[in-house]
Amino acid sequence: MTCFITRTGSFLPGAPVDNERMRDYIGTLDGEEKVKRQVLAMNGIRQRHYAQDSHQSPTHDVYQMAERAVEQCLGDVELAQPITCLSAGSTFTPLSGPGLSSILHSALAKKGIVTHPVEVNSNAGICTSASTALLNAYRAVRTGDHASALCVGTEHASEVLKSSVIQPVHDTEMIESNLKQSKWFMSVFLRFMLSDGAGAVLLQNRPAESGQSFEINWAFAQSFAHEAPLCMKLENRTALLSQDVSILSKHLAPCSKKFVAAAMQRHDESFDDYRIILPHMSSFFFQRKMERVMRQFTRDSDKAIPYWTNLATKGNTGAASIFIMLDEYVRTHSLDEGDRILLFIPESGQFNFMLFSLSVCGPSQIQ
Repeated sequence: MTCFITRTGSFLPGAPVDNERMRDYIGTLDGEEKVKRQVLAMNGIRQRHYAQDSHQSPTHDVYQMAERAVEQCLGDVELAQPITCLSAGSTFTPLSGPGLSSILHSALAKKGIVTHPVEVNSNAGICTSASTALLNAYRAVRTGDHASALCVGTEHASEVLKSSVIQPVHDTEMIESNLKQSKWFMSVFLRFMLSDGAGAVLLQNRPAESGQSFEINWAFAQSFAHEAPLCMKLENRTALLSQDVSILSKHLAPCSKKFVAAAMQRHDESFDDYRIILPHMSSFFFQRKMERVMRQFTRDSDKAIPYWTNLATKGNTGAASIFIMLDEYVRTHSLDEGDRILLFIPESGQFNFMLFSLSVCGPSQIQ
C-alpha cells in the first residue's frame, strides 16, 4: 500500500513576538539578562509566538492549539474517506493521562470534525514525539489498517518556561565557577530557545482529488540512547525542562552522521536526490555542524546543499516544528510533480533521529 500527505495545516498563537518583547510574555528572572543576550545572538531566532498574554495567562492550551491546527489542515473540504486513526505527539501536556490524542478526539468531536470512533495513538518525548506520531500513522495507512489518518504535533513550551512557573535550581557555586554546566543555566537558557505552536497533516492511501499531495516514499528512525547519555529532560514533579549543552555538543554531530549514513545506505540515496531538505534545527548555532554532516552525503561537493528552515521567523516549536515548517514551505514555494522533499528531525533528549522521504505528486495519479 502507499501513503500520501494530502493536506497540511498549522497554528501559531497570537502576533509574532520579537526579541525585545519576550519579557512581556514570559517575564524575567534575576541574573538571566546576560544569558538571554548570548543565547539569542547564537540561536538566530528573531521572532516567535506565545500562547500567553502579557499577564502570563494562557490564551490557548496545548490541546486547543492542536485543535486549531487540525481546523487549518482540513478546512471545509468534505473528505471522501473518513478519518479512522488519530495520532499526536507533544513534549508537554497538562495531563499525563488520558493521552493527548484522546483529549484531542473529544475536542474535535465537539467541533463536528471527528464525530465517530477512531483508533488513537499518543506519543511522548522531546522533538521527535510528534514525528513518532507521524511514523505510526504512516505505517497504519501503508499496511492497509487505515485509509485515512490525522497526525498532529503541538507544543506549549511557554507554560513551563514563563517566570511565574519555572523554578530553576540555584547551584550557586557551579554558577560562579562554570555557568554553562550549572543546573540553573541548563533550564534558564531554554526560555530563549523555545516557543509555542501546532501543526497537522492528513495521511491517506491515495492522493488528493485536487492539488498536490506528497507520497511518503520511506521513513527511517534510530535511537542512540545505547551509547549517548541523557541530554534533555522534562521532570514530571517539577515541570522543569533542562538540557545539558556539553552533552549536546559532544554527541549531536557524531550520532547524526551515523544515523544519516545508515538511512542513505539502506535506501541507496544521497542528499543530491532531493529538491529541498527541511531540517528541524533548534538553533543556527548548529548550522555549520549540520552542513558538514550533510556534505558527507552529497555526490557533488561543489553543489550548494538545498535546505530551508523558518526557525528565524517562527521560532523553535519543538515537536511541532517539522509540521509547521512543512506547511509553510508547501504553501509558499512552487513545486513540480516528482520533486522530492526530505524531512530531518533530530532529538537531543537521548539522541533519537527520524527521516521522512516525500515525493510531490498530483491528482492525475489517482487510479
